Amino acid sequence: MSTLLGHDVEHLRRRGALDTSREIAQQPAVWREIGRLAAESAASNAAFLKPLLERPDLRIVLTGAGTSAYVGDVLASSLRRSLRRRVDAVATTDIVADPLACFAEDVPTLLVSFARSGDSPESVTATELASQVLTECWHLVVTCNANGRLAARHADTATGQVLLLPEAANDRGFAMTSSFTGMVLAGLLALGGPDDGLAERLATAAEQILATRPAAAADLAARGYSRIVYLGSGTLHGVARESALKVMELTAGRVVALAESALAFRHGPKSVLNDETLVVSYESNDPYTSRYDRDMVAELLRVVPERNLVTVSSRPGQPARDNTWPLPDVEDVDDAALVLPAVICAQLIGLHFSLALGLTPDNPFPGGEVNRVVQGAIMHPLPVSPWQGRQQVQLRALPARTGERADVNSGASRR
Repeated sequence: MSTLLGHDVEHLRRRGALDTSREIAQQPAVWREIGRLAAESAASNAAFLKPLLERPDLRIVLTGAGTSAYVGDVLASSLRRSLRRRVDAVATTDIVADPLACFAEDVPTLLVSFARSGDSPESVTATELASQVLTECWHLVVTCNANGRLAARHADTATGQVLLLPEAANDRGFAMTSSFTGMVLAGLLALGGPDDGLAERLATAAEQILATRPAAAADLAARGYSRIVYLGSGTLHGVARESALKVMELTAGRVVALAESALAFRHGPKSVLNDETLVVSYESNDPYTSRYDRDMVAELLRVVPERNLVTVSSRPGQPARDNTWPLPDVEDVDDAALVLPAVICAQLIGLHFSLALGLTPDNPFPGGEVNRVVQGAIMHPLPVSPWQGRQQVQLRALPARTGERADVNSGASRR
C-alpha cells in the first residue's frame, strides 16, 4: 500500500487531495531540477541581465498576482541587499489598476514577472503597460507554463528573457505550492547569483520536514481552530502572507487567516487572539531581525496557551517545545532561501485543515465561485502617458475569452 504525506494514496484520491499532496511532496525534486536548469542557463541569463545590472540607474520591479506577487515580496529585500540597488515588489493588480503611479518615475526598468500559468488577464497587460509608459523597459518572465500567453509574448524578443520552470511545477491543484517555491528559487538563482549547493541543501531540509511534520499538522487541524495568525518579519513577511492565503484557499475561507510582522502585530491585529486562534511564528535567520521574532514568541507564551503557538525556526538550541517545528541545517541561508522549507509547514497545515473540514483540497470550490486561473476581468486601454512627448503604442486587445464582466469573487492567487 503506497502512502503520501502519511496518507494512503487511494484515500487521498477519494478525498480530492491527491494533486495537492503530490505537489507539496514533489518540491525537493523540483528544486533540484531548478538548480540544474539554473546552472545550464547561467550564461544565457548573464548575457541578458549583466548589461542591465551594470546600469546604476536601473530599477527592478518584481511583479505577479496573489501567490505570484508574494514571490516578489519574498525576494525584494534579499535582492536589495545583494544587488545594492532599488528593487520593488509591485503586484500586477496594482500596475493594471494604476500604472502611472506604479511607474511614476521614467527610469530604466527591469520588470520581473512571476506567473504559474501566465494566462491571467493581468499578467500580459502589466508588461504591456510597463512598456507603454516607460521609455526603457526590459522583461524577465519566470513562469511554469511554456504555452502561456505571458511566455509567448516575451520569448525571442530583444527586450525579453523567459525562464521556464520544470513542467512538474505547473501545479494542477487549486492552490499554488511547488510553483510558488519553484519561482522563488528560480528568481533567487537568476538575480541573486548562482549557488551550486543551495538547491540541494534546501531539498534535504524539506525532505526531513515532509517526513516528520504531516502528523503534527493533522493534530493541529483536529483541534478546530477557526483563525490562524502567521507572523514573519522582514523577508519572512512575504511567506507569512502566502501562508495565510494558502489556508484560506484550501479551507474555502472557513478558516480565516491573518499575516503580520512581529512588531506590527502589537499595533491592533493582536486583538484577533482568542481560544480558537492558532499562531504560527516564522523566525528569521538574520540575528538582528530574529530578536523581534523571539520577543513576540515570549510575549505570546504569556497570553495564549502554549499548544496554540507554533514556532518555525532553523536556529539551533531552540527551547524544546512540542510545537517547535525545526528547519534542519539551513541556519546560515538567506531568509529568501529559508522561505522554501518554511512554507512547506504552512502547506501541510492548509492541506490538513481542509481535509479535517471535509473539503476537497484539489478544488475547494467545486461550484466555481473561485477559479484556478482568474477569469472575467476586463483589461481597459490606457491613454497616452502624460509625461512623455513621444507617441505611445496602444495596448493590443486581449483575446475575447478575457472580455467578460469582472467577477469580484475571482481567485486571488490564480496566476
